[in-house]
Amino acid sequence: MLQPSYEFLFDLLATPSPSGQEAVIQRKWASYVKPFCDEIRTDSSGNVIGVLNPESSFKVLLAGHSDEIGFIVRGMDDNGFVYIDSLGGISPKPAIGMKIEILGYKQHIVGVVGVNAEHHGGVKEEVEFSDLYLDCGAKSKEEIMNYVQVGDLAVYKREPEKLLNQRLSARGLDNRTGAFIIAEVLKRCKERNSKVGLYAASTVNEETNMGGAYFAASQIKPTLAIACDVTFATDFPDVDQNKHGHITLDGGPVLAKGAPINHKINSIIEESAKRLNINLQYELTPRMTGTDADRMRLTGEGVPIALVSLPLRYMHAPVETVSFKDIEQEIDLLTDMICHLTGEENLNPVDL
Repeated sequence: MLQPSYEFLFDLLATPSPSGQEAVIQRKWASYVKPFCDEIRTDSSGNVIGVLNPESSFKVLLAGHSDEIGFIVRGMDDNGFVYIDSLGGISPKPAIGMKIEILGYKQHIVGVVGVNAEHHGGVKEEVEFSDLYLDCGAKSKEEIMNYVQVGDLAVYKREPEKLLNQRLSARGLDNRTGAFIIAEVLKRCKERNSKVGLYAASTVNEETNMGGAYFAASQIKPTLAIACDVTFATDFPDVDQNKHGHITLDGGPVLAKGAPINHKINSIIEESAKRLNINLQYELTPRMTGTDADRMRLTGEGVPIALVSLPLRYMHAPVETVSFKDIEQEIDLLTDMICHLTGEENLNPVDL
C-alpha cells in the first residue's frame, strides 16, 4: 500500500463518525477522491459519491458506509456523571473501563466508564446500558452541561494500531475500511481508464437505518450495485465454525451467496479472482445480507446486487481486527472486475 493511501486509511480511522454525524469524515473522503473523479456529488442524506464516466448508461454502484457504531447521551445526574445508550448494534460489555469521547455540542470531551472495584463486588454479571456512566471529571450537572447535552453522540477513544503479520486493529473498521476500499478502487479504475460508469458512494447511516444506501441507489439507478462491508471472521478461540462457517484473516475477500445475491455478478467477480489468483471465501445470506446491499436492491425496478466483505475479528468491539493483505486483495479484485466490464453484460437471471 502506497504511503498516501496508508495515511488516508489511518486518517479515516482516527475520525469519529457515529451514525448520523458523518459530515467530518465525508469531507475528508471527498477531498481525497476529488483529484481522480470526473465529478463528485453529495445529497441531503449526507452521502458523498465519486463518479467516473457519468455519460455511460452502464452504471456500477460501489457502496462503503462511512458511519460507525457508538453511543448517545441520554442524561446527566446532579453529580456530573453522564449516562449513555447504544447507537447501532453495540454491546455494553466491552465498554467497562474504557475511554469514550463525547462529541459535545460545544467541544469534544473525554470520559471514562466507571468500574466497580472487585473489593466492592466487581462488575455485574449481566451488564446493561443502564449500568454504564461516564466520569468526565465534572463536579455537577451544571458544569457538565457546559460541554454536553442530551442527544450528543460518542465513540470509543481508541487509536488504530498495527499488529504483527500486517494486521490492523481499531474501532470502526466496520466500515471505514469499506469507504477506504471503494476510494482506492475509484482511483485505480481512473488510472486504468475503465469504460463503464462507476459511482463510488461513501454512504451514511448503515449502522442505524441504511437510509444512505437507499437514497444513493434511488438517485443513481445503477445497472448493478456492490456493497463493500465487513463480515465475521471465525478464526479465533471459542468460535463454533460448524455453526458460523470458516472465514479467516488472510483468507481473501468474502463473497456472499443467497437469495438476494445476483449470481451473474458473483460469476464475474469469480472470473477476476481467477485472473488474479486471489482466493475467495464464501458466506451465506439466505434471506437478507444485513448490509447496504439490502436497501440498494429494493430501489427503482430492482437492482442486481452483490456483497463483497472483508474478514473481521471482534465485530462491533473497540478492538476490531483485519488484515492488510485482505484489504489489498479486495481492492485489486474489484478494480479488475470493473475494468473488464464491457457495458454489454446481461445480469437478468432468466435467459429467454
